[in-house]
Amino acid sequence: MSKLWLRIPQWASLLMLLSAFPITALAAELDYEKAHWDPIHFKPQIDNATNEQCLSCHKEVLENQPLPQSPAGVKTNDVLAWYQTLDTYEGAQDTLHRRHLLGPLATRLMDMKCNTCHQGSNPREQAPIPPINANAGFTLRKKVDPNVCLMCHGRFNHEVMTGLTDTWPKVRDMFANNCLSCHVAFRTNRHKVNFLKPEAIEEAGKESGDSCYGCHGGRQWYRINFPYPRHPWPGMAPDKPGWAKNRLTESEARFLQYMKTPPQPATNAAAPK
Repeated sequence: MSKLWLRIPQWASLLMLLSAFPITALAAELDYEKAHWDPIHFKPQIDNATNEQCLSCHKEVLENQPLPQSPAGVKTNDVLAWYQTLDTYEGAQDTLHRRHLLGPLATRLMDMKCNTCHQGSNPREQAPIPPINANAGFTLRKKVDPNVCLMCHGRFNHEVMTGLTDTWPKVRDMFANNCLSCHVAFRTNRHKVNFLKPEAIEEAGKESGDSCYGCHGGRQWYRINFPYPRHPWPGMAPDKPGWAKNRLTESEARFLQYMKTPPQPATNAAAPK
């Protein structure tokens, strides 16, 4: 028997050895190409994908931790990351995904989901040929559309805010660091999207303007601001200011799915008969 085994080519003996394992099932689990083209990565399935479904393959995004020190030898605990400089951040340095899904601020004020930011991973080239200047919704194969990040990481647009002569850190003492001193009366229909907790945000805003500024300039990644929709609010003036002529009046449809808080009625809505 041993002589017969030795006569069998090495590749054949390896094949016989592997046949003892459920290779078909194993290959199905580890088939990267098959997973890459799974329908969950495309419309419309991606819009209904749950965190559990995403994390069944991508659980490492919540398991990875920051390195204890940089390659240059700087210890993580000896320095502050840029996001730690805000008063609203608690704890040690953490990864981007953990900060957005598991951090104290995220769990209090946000209800982020994987597909809030990630709308699939289409491997096809998404740049138009020939190039166009208009915003056609192409993300250039980025994992996240930058416009989604811009909603909470844009510039503080003080130039269009009545009464503000400079950025919030320079004028907040004039308003006792209280955004609601003005926003109690206008732009009151806000934060009604499925990745935020509107009531919790309102409570945090009453405690300190730092909670508001954190997502409206304090964590700025970009030099531009996000053009927030002007949802109608009670007492809203009928005339739009020049800078708001092209603003939408409601949020993107996918951010209104599965809302836990119903949208506020429109201004001057007809009374029921």
